[in-house]
Amino acid sequence: MRILILGGTTEATALVRLLAERPAYAPVLSLAGRTAAPAAAPVETRIGGFGGAAGLAAWLAAHRVAAVVDATHPFAQVISRNAAAACRAAGVPLLALRRPAWARRPGDRWREVDGVPEAVRALGAAPRRVFVTVGRLELAAFAAAPQHAYLVRTIEPVGDALPVPDLTAIEARGPFGEAQERELMRRHAVEVLVTKNSGGSATYGKVAAARALGLPVVIVRPPVPPAVEAVAEAGAALGWLDRHRAASAAGATLRGV
Repeated sequence: MRILILGGTTEATALVRLLAERPAYAPVLSLAGRTAAPAAAPVETRIGGFGGAAGLAAWLAAHRVAAVVDATHPFAQVISRNAAAACRAAGVPLLALRRPAWARRPGDRWREVDGVPEAVRALGAAPRRVFVTVGRLELAAFAAAPQHAYLVRTIEPVGDALPVPDLTAIEARGPFGEAQERELMRRHAVEVLVTKNSGGSATYGKVAAARALGLPVVIVRPPVPPAVEAVAEAGAALGWLDRHRAASAAGATLRGV
């Protein structure tokens, strides 16, 4: 049974590992290609886009895909919308593997915003030492507020993505623990954290660290995802695939009678 997994998250990695141990499945992991050196996966992997919803629908048909699991990042709006449209067009079952967003806890000093440009405006006019973890592709928005000193952490090199006078760039891949994040924020005298509400445990340490240090957090709300069936864990996604495979096998048996 050929399965397409739209990945790039820890949840996708967990599901891939489960499926790699199941000979009944032939999973294909699809990555967007934004990370130059993605972690190796124990299944067939493709890199790059499909050419929109129509291109994805054609790919599903050409490769006889039986089901799709959208395990992309919560902020990967385009591919999630394309997946929903493509699966409707191709008649392929779709499951979203979505981690729950972080919830505000006692002691959190959050200012929730609806996008990175709004997060930049929320920093205000007075210069501050800002720790930014929103991904390399959206760093350019902070050039509108060059008065701040920026500590930026990305997986890929920042390069010229953020042309400001005071920039400290860190290249690192999570997970990051709370103690590690507290030490980093203290060492760089961070005054405010700007991040996205991506959910999950791999990068929650920075939020917990900001709470422990009493620092404000400008946090971007996750976008509203497409209305498709969803689960929160890889094990539940595997259960959904098992049920779908069983139903497909029963249907094939009935058609053969």
